[in-house]
Amino acid sequence: MRKMNLILSAFIVLSAFALGYLMRGPAMRPEAGSGVAESAVVSKPADMTCSMHPQIRQPKPGKCPLCGMDLISAGSDSGDSCGPRELKLSEAAEKLADIETAPVERKFVPAEIRMLGKIAYNEDTLCYVNARFSGRIDKLFVKSAGIPVKKGERIAEVYSSELLVIQQELLQAKRFLESKPDDVTAISFFNSIREKNLISGFTEDQINEIIRKGKGTGADRMSGTSPVFGVLLTITSPISGVVVGKGAVTGKFFEKGEILFTIADLSRVWINVEAYEADLPWLKYGQEVEFTSDACPGRKFNGRVSLIQPILDETTRTVKVRLSAENKEGRLKPGMFVHAIVRAKIAEDGKVVDSSLAGKWISPMHPEIIRDAPGKCDICGVDLVTAESLGLAGEKEKTAVPPLVIPASAALLTGKRAVVYVSLPGRKGAYECREIVLGPRAGDFFIVESGLKEGEKVVKSGSFKIDSSLQILAKTSMMKTYAGAAPEPMTEIPAAKDGQAPSDEILDTYIEVQKALFAENMAIVLKNAPKLDAKYSANLAASKDIREARKSFAQISKLLYGELACSENNLKKPLYKIFCPKVFEGRGAYWIQDSEKVQNPYFGPAMPDSGEVKETIGGGK
Repeated sequence: MRKMNLILSAFIVLSAFALGYLMRGPAMRPEAGSGVAESAVVSKPADMTCSMHPQIRQPKPGKCPLCGMDLISAGSDSGDSCGPRELKLSEAAEKLADIETAPVERKFVPAEIRMLGKIAYNEDTLCYVNARFSGRIDKLFVKSAGIPVKKGERIAEVYSSELLVIQQELLQAKRFLESKPDDVTAISFFNSIREKNLISGFTEDQINEIIRKGKGTGADRMSGTSPVFGVLLTITSPISGVVVGKGAVTGKFFEKGEILFTIADLSRVWINVEAYEADLPWLKYGQEVEFTSDACPGRKFNGRVSLIQPILDETTRTVKVRLSAENKEGRLKPGMFVHAIVRAKIAEDGKVVDSSLAGKWISPMHPEIIRDAPGKCDICGVDLVTAESLGLAGEKEKTAVPPLVIPASAALLTGKRAVVYVSLPGRKGAYECREIVLGPRAGDFFIVESGLKEGEKVVKSGSFKIDSSLQILAKTSMMKTYAGAAPEPMTEIPAAKDGQAPSDEILDTYIEVQKALFAENMAIVLKNAPKLDAKYSANLAASKDIREARKSFAQISKLLYGELACSENNLKKPLYKIFCPKVFEGRGAYWIQDSEKVQNPYFGPAMPDSGEVKETIGGGK
């Protein structure tokens, strides 16, 4: 039995060997007459990789085990052959990744800002009827709140003994004036007493009637068993509106200064809404707003922004915005909820485009007052101002410069940075990772502040697939601002090859630029930049902002120190080489100073003393 098992095992091994030989095919067999021995080793093909998954490596052609694409030679034009911010995709890889691009263009993109709020009284026209003397409510003509009244209409009749004294003062002043008609003191005294009666609540007609009759309008009332003399005075409404508050009650005694009635003019109301902080760039004073209310279905109302609060609510992250709207029909009632919509377009300079306000003048206190020429506000008398001064473009769309925009899907946001992938012209399938500065979002678009030019093409579909490939290759991506495994500090700066010391003029210019960067004074930086650029072939003068200037300054510092390292004994005064490990996202940078007190040119006032003196150059030290 044992002998039979051995024979069977040997047969299985020989069969497997023969089957494998047959499956290899003729490609692995030496041709007849070639002189190549059957045991010769066949040359190994080049490594194969996937254009979408470069971590895949196989010794022969085939399919990618992750995406099923045909493998390509690792030596072909793949992502590894591009720059640190670039990726090259084959035509098949582009189709599989579903790459779609869109042009960077200038155009007005409308934004629709939606806000919720509530109708309130117009406090500009809210009127309080105060008691100007102490007394008692004798009769009420307005029985409850909510009753509409007209200006001059009777609302109450009050009884007060104080008014009797005021009347007598008026009659005495009148008699004194009659005795000395040309006396300035008598005239002044009479006018002051007359004004006192007006302030106390008497009307012009009532005062003239008292003077004409020569006696007051006295009336007596019983207080216990003793008569009390006083005056009955009728209180009238100072404005037309609705009584929204009533503190007066028949028979109630009141004190001087007490509020008896509150009257609101509801012909114009306020709407208090809340806007998120991200929507603030689209809101400007005087802007037209459309709103609706559930109480008036199908009806649309219009108002204008009359106030944008300068304080943000840290709990809700919103800012309170006030609208002013007409309400002549009385449909809008305080307390109603509303849904407001602002439709806006932004020009390149950040101003909101509103063609209806082209060349108009607006009241800075009452936005409903709009005129074609300069003048005064009809309500408060304040000088009118131009629409442009309030943040509105104030010009027609055909003359305003549209902003630079990209599709919102093209931007990859990391919280601190915004990255897009730009299609490189003349290189099919090549894409570059580029960091940009974004403005506000308008629907399906982002406004671009810097980093892109009109006419360039950005990837709007498939960006994440490109970014993931760059991350696998350890290149610059949305999660990584530098290429390579880790940033390296500028620890070693090469010395100058020619051994020439920098001139005193160059040193003075460099120190002045260092101090200007510390003070964030770009005017002085750009003024001195040409000398340093000419000496070190730098691009400091071409810096668009202080961030670019600091990068160029770091490269100039390298070369300057290289010269100083060969000539430190020739310096007239000591210089100090200082290092900060925090700048440039942890890569660190050196610079040269003429004092030991650290003045960091890369952080400026934000972190003025961040750095450490590493070396003293010259000065006998």
